Amino acid sequence: MTKYPKNKVLKYSAKDFQEVSVYYSIYQELVLQSDSLGWALKSKTYFSRNSPVFLLGKCYHFKAEDEHSSTESSSTEACAASPATGGGVEAFRRDFASRLWLTYREEFPALPGSSLTSDCGWGCMLRAGQMMLAQALVLHFLGRDWTWSESLSLQPLDTETWTTTAAKRLVASLEASLQGERPSDPGPPLHALGAHGGAEEADTHLREVYHRTLVSWLGDTPQAQLGVHRLVELGLASGKQAGDWYGPAVVAHILRKAVEKATDPGLAGITSYVSQDCTVYSADVMDSHRSWLAGDADAPPLSDTRAVIILVPVRLGGEKINPEYFNFVKGILSLEYCIGIIGGKPKQACYFVGFQDDSLIYMDPHYCQSFVDVSTSHFPLQSYHCPSPKKMPFSKMDPSCTIGFYSRNVQDYERISQELSKVLQPSAKEKYPAFTFMQGHRRDYNLSAALTPEKREWPFIRDPRTTAATSGDFVLL
Repeated sequence: MTKYPKNKVLKYSAKDFQEVSVYYSIYQELVLQSDSLGWALKSKTYFSRNSPVFLLGKCYHFKAEDEHSSTESSSTEACAASPATGGGVEAFRRDFASRLWLTYREEFPALPGSSLTSDCGWGCMLRAGQMMLAQALVLHFLGRDWTWSESLSLQPLDTETWTTTAAKRLVASLEASLQGERPSDPGPPLHALGAHGGAEEADTHLREVYHRTLVSWLGDTPQAQLGVHRLVELGLASGKQAGDWYGPAVVAHILRKAVEKATDPGLAGITSYVSQDCTVYSADVMDSHRSWLAGDADAPPLSDTRAVIILVPVRLGGEKINPEYFNFVKGILSLEYCIGIIGGKPKQACYFVGFQDDSLIYMDPHYCQSFVDVSTSHFPLQSYHCPSPKKMPFSKMDPSCTIGFYSRNVQDYERISQELSKVLQPSAKEKYPAFTFMQGHRRDYNLSAALTPEKREWPFIRDPRTTAATSGDFVLL
């Protein structure tokens, strides 16, 4: 396109208008695609003031303080099963915005085995898995009551923000071409980068150090212990390449390997366990809690206080979720040791963290942000926290998902298994629980004797050459 000098009257030819028309049509198509694929973020999510809101085991009431009606008693009763009552709207906002938010990123170092420098469009399930893993680490190091001091200062996500980098660059290119200038690189992340000053107490400072450390473990660099580079690298062993589709069960196994292979001393006190065939084998979890010297399982364990992240891949129905499981999902998300559910709706993965009435509350990874170098001492944290919760009807939830729990030690697991066994009691219509607990080791039941090591390790992976995609797969956006 012809470049025009500044400060002069512009005269457009028919060719110029034709090229502009092409640019604009492409831009419109990108915007339409972003809307249809859920990339355009809504600025408001509406909550009822008359119903309790549950967020990862905590219950909140949005009821106005000056209201006194019968709904107060019904809300209190609904929250009775929750281990903790969190407060009102502000408390919920603070709690939600303190959860770690992992989204698409761009312009990071190339992923293993590829030249890709972004996971935009295909890495949503890996990001959802990172968020669930992050919640387990928050429970482990900071506790469930921890909230980020700057959580309420986050700016709401703008409905006019296009999260497709291609659309943003295209508009910049179009404008620069008309002005006779070269397009500039994208600017910093859209979130405000301000920080509160002032002295902090020693324990608060220590918690912020942990907070920053957790984010650095999940960063987008090859050195990050639990970053997307490490997850993609571990997925290569199963035949999954960067840019491929990942289902919730496959991601569960990748997360387990990432935690087990982490070399940072700070992660030595935590490991992960993935259930097999919708069954949690208690003796295997107990062994995971115990740590032996140099891996010598024949010697007495040094301790039984190693924490375990328990991941349970399940399927809650056929092509669509069975409505009989709605109450089960509510019961799971009401537990203080639940670290959420990774799943989503067809073609879109997300991280479920709570519910209100018949709607799930989730965190959305479909938001492409700029790379943040977490190796620096004071990297910005704002883009790792989401100020805007999203809701989705239970009926739209894909039946294929992975449920996560955090167990601090053997005694904690015994309590968790007993409580979950009650939640798992099937209804008359359900007939079968979503998953079960069994005593002993998995090997005691000889369920994997005929399986090859690869199939035993990756039981949910199918050969795409022989098997059509199922609703459990989350396809390329």
